[in-house]
Amino acid sequence: MIDKAEFKGIRQDLHRFEQKREAAIRLSRDIIKLSKEIIYAIHRGDMKKAEAKLKDIRKKMSGLPEEAITGIVSAAKQEYVEAVCFYDFIKNHKIQGRKALGVGTSDYLAGICDFSGELVRRAVKFVLDGKPDEATLIRDFVEALYGEFLELDLQEWELRKKYDSIKYNLKKLEDLMYDLHMKGKHV
Repeated sequence: MIDKAEFKGIRQDLHRFEQKREAAIRLSRDIIKLSKEIIYAIHRGDMKKAEAKLKDIRKKMSGLPEEAITGIVSAAKQEYVEAVCFYDFIKNHKIQGRKALGVGTSDYLAGICDFSGELVRRAVKFVLDGKPDEATLIRDFVEALYGEFLELDLQEWELRKKYDSIKYNLKKLEDLMYDLHMKGKHV
């Protein structure tokens, strides 16, 4: 005969897992939204708003499950890394490590790759604002970051694709520096 108690336990386990998964999805969406708001605030020069959102996002991150029970959890962690690193770089010209951020290696590296794109946008803004030295600092940082990634043996396909973005972002920054040099703006 069928063990009805066993199947009742299975149904309860599946129900609990689904509740946990749905909660993780909702929380991940909130984290992704906050990450984008932080980045937007930084690009607009509203560091107070970015700092307030950082407090919110850190609280939410503490509720995110460590295991990736759904793909959006990993995406949320990557967006979080991107936003916090962007903030840290603009504020202190350095970034935190994966342990300080409380994320795994793959999510950290993917977030760093995306962060390099925000640096390109910021460098362009610096140039437009007449601050070529700040743009040069960003180029130097992305160049050093690219050098570190060259030393990694990345096997994961998605991460390898994101890693290529650093190379393209560095090329954009080098082109920007070249244009400034050709126009007589010393960098």
